[in-house]
Amino acid sequence: MEAKIIWLFVFVILYWAYCIFWGIRGARMARTASDYFIAGRKLSLWVFVLAATATSFSGWTFMGHPGLIYRDGFQYAFASFYTITIPFTGVIFLKRQWMLGKRFGYVTPGEMLSDYFQGDVIRILTVVVALLFSIPYLGVQLEAAGYLFNVLTTTSLYPTGLVSENFGMWVLAIVVLIYVASGGLRAVAYVDTLQCLLLAFGIIVTGLIALSAVGGWEALNEAMARLAETSIGKWGKTDGLGGGDYNAYFAIPGVIQWTAGLGKETPIGGLWTGVMILTYMFALMGIQAAPAFTMWAFSNTNPSPFAPQQVWASSFGIGFILFFFTAIQGMAAHFLGAQPAVTEAGLAVANVIPSEVNIRPDALVPFYFNMLSEHWPWLIGLLAVCALAAMQSTGAAYMSTAGGILTRDLYKRYLNPGATHATQKLFGRLGVAFIVISALMVATYSKDALVLLGGLAVAFGFQMWVPLAAICYIPWVTRQGATLGLAAGLLGVTFTDSFGLTLLNALGLQPWGRWPLTIHSAGWGILLNIVVCLVVSAATQSDQARAHRMKYHNFLREHASLPQARRHLVPVAWIVTLAWFFFGIGPGAVIGNDLFGAPDAGRDGWTFGIPSIWAWQILFWLLGVAMMWFLAYKMEMSSVPKAEVSALVEDIGDSSLEKPGV
Repeated sequence: MEAKIIWLFVFVILYWAYCIFWGIRGARMARTASDYFIAGRKLSLWVFVLAATATSFSGWTFMGHPGLIYRDGFQYAFASFYTITIPFTGVIFLKRQWMLGKRFGYVTPGEMLSDYFQGDVIRILTVVVALLFSIPYLGVQLEAAGYLFNVLTTTSLYPTGLVSENFGMWVLAIVVLIYVASGGLRAVAYVDTLQCLLLAFGIIVTGLIALSAVGGWEALNEAMARLAETSIGKWGKTDGLGGGDYNAYFAIPGVIQWTAGLGKETPIGGLWTGVMILTYMFALMGIQAAPAFTMWAFSNTNPSPFAPQQVWASSFGIGFILFFFTAIQGMAAHFLGAQPAVTEAGLAVANVIPSEVNIRPDALVPFYFNMLSEHWPWLIGLLAVCALAAMQSTGAAYMSTAGGILTRDLYKRYLNPGATHATQKLFGRLGVAFIVISALMVATYSKDALVLLGGLAVAFGFQMWVPLAAICYIPWVTRQGATLGLAAGLLGVTFTDSFGLTLLNALGLQPWGRWPLTIHSAGWGILLNIVVCLVVSAATQSDQARAHRMKYHNFLREHASLPQARRHLVPVAWIVTLAWFFFGIGPGAVIGNDLFGAPDAGRDGWTFGIPSIWAWQILFWLLGVAMMWFLAYKMEMSSVPKAEVSALVEDIGDSSLEKPGV
């Protein structure tokens, strides 16, 4: 057996032993339902900072993101801005959700929304969103882990891999099930702290491997300058559609493409127009709007961890890693043999990455690992654990929270309102098992369905923005408006993405293609969501219901309002935020194609010695970090409330959901 496989098993066994240790310890500490589901509202600052960061950036960040940068170039690399847009959702909502959870004893978002809107339909829709998010998202992570095991155990003796894809996937699922079901959210959080560090370390080291293989920083940029002078690539040239006529690896193909996705029309020069990038970022904002993150918010003693997680750990720390090391991984692969056309044109510097990456881009990172087989086999084992940690971190969090949501919002609400702590923990564990088995079944027996559903998960989560905005800021929105708007948003997402179109095609219908007009399904969904919500809310206003909702908003205004001395900054915050979204990740980003030198001008024509589009991304990453600091700290959107938030209910384990004074 080769050394790399031995080291792989050694590191994986040690890592899984750590996970199971925290599962056992978490089980011993989980005396009540709130201990199990939301860690007794006592997560420490740095545990939350690291755990929430690991949960936000999954195995897709580690494995899939570099592969798609390789496939589509820097026009796709704008997706790295999710290091800012994901925690931006947290800045908007987490503090206020924490205050409501602490005040009224909520454990799940369904309880909060049901109480606020005085109806159970929105609770059921929240459960649906949680399941639609958790099952495919977990399935994608498990399937990727199985593939990683398979690639890394492929040797001359085992040409198809010592560990099959399905076997690796099932073993990982069993380990995750053991520690998540045993220890609940506390076990997930403490394991995630290590996983966050491993994720960051792994991406950095893989980036250094790629940079070394291509010959260093200067060599990489020289190679990109030569490539930018050609039309080589998946999308050829951008054809002058609002962003110049450049190699599509180095330019955004315009603001929008009005015919793309209508009938059989495909994008010209690439999919990632300014509007597509913006609406795709909307989808990824769904990660911290999803029901799972509401429960993460409830699990804290106070909001003090929110700002450091949002600004420094996510926006700055992970942002730095992705905009440099992940970009290097993706672009260097072109010159290492992965792109046959580049090799044939004499632009490659080595031939160490197989062209299989063209068929499956997420294979890129494991192939970088395998480059270490001869001299650094132990590092392959460590990097494999880093990748597994990235995959487990998000999956475990969604397993745990979805189990809690099934228990609290279905079992306890409708079947056994008087359920004891022990009973709730039991059904929480059964809920976790249901989520894992469902994800495994889809990943094992219907990979096509997994791909289709996985693409919908984050877009579904983004549809929670409307009810969350209502409960945190907008008392005018009614129960009927929020409920029907959310339902319309989910339908809008479904039928502008592959899964819904597959259903329509089965009925003999083909009204449009995926992502019409290069607008992501999250964008279509939120448009329908908002329109329906506004129209229905306008038609269903009730003074009595409004008075009930105002009790929540009066409480929030008392504890979360900006001090008078800083209210003059509100217009500034709006201007800064809208400008950043427009120019950083929206239609205005096309300016970055050639502002700092045309892509085909050569290195001497590039202002900073790197492609203009890359320089634009780095500039707006730094401006984005500044924006997040301004919102989280200066505007106090993630600060600890000045007035103490007192709980009306001390422990919700055996209590009724009725809250005194509401």
